[in-house]
Amino acid sequence: QVQLVESGGGLVQAGESLRLSCAVSGLTFSHYAMAWVRQVPGKEREVVSAISRSAGLTYYTDFVKGRFTISRDNAKNTLYLQMSSLKLEDTAIYYCAATGASDGTYYRLSRDYKYWGQGTQVTVSS
Repeated sequence: QVQLVESGGGLVQAGESLRLSCAVSGLTFSHYAMAWVRQVPGKEREVVSAISRSAGLTYYTDFVKGRFTISRDNAKNTLYLQMSSLKLEDTAIYYCAATGASDGTYYRLSRDYKYWGQGTQVTVSS
């Protein structure tokens, strides 16, 4: 059974930092491209950041470039998202997502991901 379990969300003030983690089990983690996807009520899910199997390639949506850093530890089957300089607009539910991929590949559309976590709420206040 595939499980993706996010943690690290919470309530922070604008300008502060958070680190999200996603523990993955039930699949060969190193064979999967991964992503952090966020959703705001009333809007579609948006891939915030993605990473290839070996972490050689990463993607960031323009809004988070320079503020967020995605990483993975294939030995620990864990995905991370370091979020800095948080803005009010970063408030959302953040999901961890996985999809099988060849190395050197990531996906920028949420529909391309097969497995999903339950999400973790990030709330940024002024």
